[in-house]
Amino acid sequence: QVQLVESGGGLVQPGGSLRLSCAASGSFFSIYDMGWHRQVPGKQRELVAGVSSGGNPNYADSVKGRFTISRDNAKNTVYLQMGSLKPEDTAVYYCHSRVKLEAAGDFYLYWGQGTQVAVSS
Repeated sequence: QVQLVESGGGLVQPGGSLRLSCAASGSFFSIYDMGWHRQVPGKQRELVAGVSSGGNPNYADSVKGRFTISRDNAKNTVYLQMGSLKPEDTAVYYCHSRVKLEAAGDFYLYWGQGTQVAVSS
């Protein structure tokens, strides 16, 4: 099995910055895509940013130019550097990882437990 453990959430003022981290651990063959979603009560979870195993990023339009996603394959960790934060960025942020448990096996999608980000003055 695979565990994803997030850290770095908290309360920040508008215009501020936060860095989220998500480390994968457990027994697996390889990690492929990694990324972050967010969710506010009453709304669907939405993709914030993703990064391929080769390091190619993609972003939601709402965060382009403000957020940067990166990964450290040696540490099985994905990061989300969030800048110029706005109140509408307030949400629970979940990391995800697409993993193969065995070389010839299927892909599985795992989720972290979520970390709260609150942007408020």
